[in-house]
Amino acid sequence: MTTTKLWNRNFSLVILASTMGTIGGIAGGFALAFLVFDETGSTLASALILAIQLLPFLFIPIVIAPIMDRLPRKTFLVMGDVANSFLIFGMGLWFLFFDFSYIGYLALSLLLACLGSIDELAFTSIYPELIPKGAEQKGYAVSSMLYPVLTVIMTPFAAVLLDTFGVAWILIAQGGLSLLAAITESFIRLDETERHDSATYSLQAWVSDIREAVQYLKKERGLLGLYEYMAVSNGVDTGFSPLLIAFFRTFPGFTAAMYAAFSVVEFIGRSIGSALQYRIKIPDKKKFGFVFFVYQTYSAMDMCLLWLPYPLMLLNRGICGFLGSNSAIIRDAAVQRYIPERLRSRVNAFQGVLVTAGCSAFSLVMGFLGEILDYRWCITIGGTFTLLAGFVLILGKQKALRRIYEPEEERSLS
Repeated sequence: MTTTKLWNRNFSLVILASTMGTIGGIAGGFALAFLVFDETGSTLASALILAIQLLPFLFIPIVIAPIMDRLPRKTFLVMGDVANSFLIFGMGLWFLFFDFSYIGYLALSLLLACLGSIDELAFTSIYPELIPKGAEQKGYAVSSMLYPVLTVIMTPFAAVLLDTFGVAWILIAQGGLSLLAAITESFIRLDETERHDSATYSLQAWVSDIREAVQYLKKERGLLGLYEYMAVSNGVDTGFSPLLIAFFRTFPGFTAAMYAAFSVVEFIGRSIGSALQYRIKIPDKKKFGFVFFVYQTYSAMDMCLLWLPYPLMLLNRGICGFLGSNSAIIRDAAVQRYIPERLRSRVNAFQGVLVTAGCSAFSLVMGFLGEILDYRWCITIGGTFTLLAGFVLILGKQKALRRIYEPEEERSLS
């Protein structure tokens, strides 16, 4: 049996470009998160930025996808990174010579998020075409490990860069990396001159497609409950971000570098958990119970997180990262196997919109709580809410969910 070579020209170029873009994004995002809180002193202001950045992901992919299917996707990918490069570079120059403007930054964040939603859709659409036939599993394994590995490496480095050079120079460097990524992507060789000549995608056809997916989800109580829980859990977790930054910035004895290590430990736990999934297979009959246990354990760990001594905080996040990656892999494999192939894109799109809406809403809620309560109590309240949501949305629909996680033999190939 011959093995397909994965690292050909196109795949190597797209991974190199992704690496440069991710390195810049991690460093820039870290610096900007602290800049916003330092300038405003408000968790609500930080949360509003997060909510604004999520808004384009609710509607732009749906609007742009039909156009992207009819034009060369490589153009969207390259030009998106070029535009992102100039905006980030310009932001860095502004901070180098002028004062911070919250309204201006809010507007620029919205524009960058619009570009990001298009770039993500372009990458998702073009990436399968750059993986050699027969090497799909390896190709996606590489892309899935890229962000967590680079986060572990770059987050502590970003903390050092922030203290040494400041936000402006980090953003200028990020703009340069984004431009290098675009130049690298331009060398990808992909014949996109022939696009399928299909009928114009009308509003009526779009509505019909959405209606079919909605009708399917109405009948699938377990799947809908799982998506609702993901909206809650992911939303609360997103809302924690500005609170944790505020806590590490204001609580005596804590620093930005300690926050960086805090995040790194969780990503290390996730990486170890993902690696073990290649070695250990959990029996189907135990998958639902294991996933529910992980959800409730994760929530309980959140509830006590900021009340612990710092070393135990690190252990807390490492355990959560380990358990979280295991449950996510089991969930994704089970759900994608369960959804009918003809509905998979639309159902996945619905899940993405629901989670994005949850992240936007809970970012604002948690940010508001941060204005009136101790940050530790805010995290505890968020963890408690997620814990209760697990009982209602997961355990309360366990019969329907067991059909997803623990399929009968005759249903496993459907």
